[in-house]
Amino acid sequence: MNDVNYVQLSIVVVIFVGVTVMGFMAAKWRNTGKLESLDEWGLGGRGFGTFITWFLLGGDLYTAYTFIAVPAALYATGAISGFFAVPYTIVTYPIVFVFMARLWSVSHRNGYVTPADFVAGRYGSKPLSLAIAVTGILATMPYIALQLVGMQAIFEVMGLGGNNVWAKDIPLLIAFAVLAAYTYSSGLRAPAMIAFVKDGLIYLVIAVAILYLPGLLGGWDDIFGAAKEKLNSTNPTTGKPVGAFIPGEAGYGAYWTLALGSALALFMYPHSITAVLSTKNRNVVRRNATILPAYSLMLGLLALLGFMAIAAKVNVIGLDGVANPQLAIPRLFDQLFPSWFAGVAFAAIAVGALVPAAIMSIAAANLFTRNIYKEYFKKDASPAQEAKVSKLASLLVKFGALIFVLGMDKTISLNLQLLGGIWILQTFPAIVGGLYSRWFHKWALLAGWAVAMTYGTITAYNVVNPTSGKHFGGSLTTVPFTERTAYIGLIAFVINLIVVVVLTLALRALGVANGHDSTHPSDYRADAGDPGVKDLPEILDEGTTAKA
Repeated sequence: MNDVNYVQLSIVVVIFVGVTVMGFMAAKWRNTGKLESLDEWGLGGRGFGTFITWFLLGGDLYTAYTFIAVPAALYATGAISGFFAVPYTIVTYPIVFVFMARLWSVSHRNGYVTPADFVAGRYGSKPLSLAIAVTGILATMPYIALQLVGMQAIFEVMGLGGNNVWAKDIPLLIAFAVLAAYTYSSGLRAPAMIAFVKDGLIYLVIAVAILYLPGLLGGWDDIFGAAKEKLNSTNPTTGKPVGAFIPGEAGYGAYWTLALGSALALFMYPHSITAVLSTKNRNVVRRNATILPAYSLMLGLLALLGFMAIAAKVNVIGLDGVANPQLAIPRLFDQLFPSWFAGVAFAAIAVGALVPAAIMSIAAANLFTRNIYKEYFKKDASPAQEAKVSKLASLLVKFGALIFVLGMDKTISLNLQLLGGIWILQTFPAIVGGLYSRWFHKWALLAGWAVAMTYGTITAYNVVNPTSGKHFGGSLTTVPFTERTAYIGLIAFVINLIVVVVLTLALRALGVANGHDSTHPSDYRADAGDPGVKDLPEILDEGTTAKA
């Protein structure tokens, strides 16, 4: 152990025990029966209102890794790699307002639990549904692992580390074992309840940091001046600028493509869709799309902590002797806050890891159960069997994420998360396109997905970090046939769309069948309680239109 701060540790433990109790109590919250179906265990009974959903989505999307990584990116390289997260979360919500209510309606009407369920029903294609499910699982696994990376950072700063493997890893193992237990017991209700605590703590910590820390650092003029001096300096190893305090003209393309690509991808992640489908009606989805930008204000203030860490000259050398920007914010809190409040801040990060990790594991487990286990292994699985398999799968997902963190270099998790964003964006044409039209051909969508996944993976691998010389050195590359730099995921997305459109035209010209659509046009506008076409008592004559 390395000089454990017992004040900080005690506060973290007390708050952690409190949220653990809440996690187990959540099994009885708003639950009239046993959690023996995916609707109950995996979607919280599909009954969350505006208030609960706001906290649930906030806890889901603004994670512990966000809390650490966004200001760490500003600390290390400046605005392009860090501050783009602020506009992208703002751009996301108008997009969500437009299409997510339609996904809620068709899923509610047809009992869909995952986006792959919708794709299977819309296009009648098992291969395309499988591709969506596998992509979602692959993109989610490293995302869970990065929540653990955030927890590791605060444990290290509190002194829970060193050369002894057990001393370093036992706190993380305990935290994850508890997380696995209450997620298994309570399902989505657990993170929904804990999200109230998580969001409250984070808002408190950021408000205090923004109001309190500038006075200790000489004011905002000194903070921004120190950040400008560092980021505009030259890296002695590469001979290039350390970063960009304000992006120059050459960085515009990188900045806006990162923001747009990330905005399109965010609600394609299974955990985002799971939180949306847990709501009780489509208006809850739209209301949250209008009020969630409040979190973007919080994110903008959070990002400024990276500049404060520069002004405070925090030490980001880890116990392994290697510089780790992820330590910038924990070290800033440890250095400038009183020990008791630093403990509150560390608890906010720890709880901020538990909420999204729980939702992500549930979402990945639902994909496996519905679109792999039931589709290919047991077609007649009962709702209770589905729930049991999903509970077990959620444990395996968490265990896999734990292996990423404990058994592999952290850069592997970071690289896979980089790939996850590129991969999940390639499900956008099938999911969002299908909400409005069946013009895209199912085989064209599958081919576009495969081409874009291949291009994105190879291109990301070929990006070499100029300092370390390692592959997966970033998420930007040169646009083909130009000299402009852009986000790899968005370039792959454009290639995806081109392949889909060209092949759709060709396949339709050849008369290739496009599969059976099991949805009805009225499904996309339905609200809770609206009768479906199959529920109408009248026997409709041929040519009669069913009105929703």
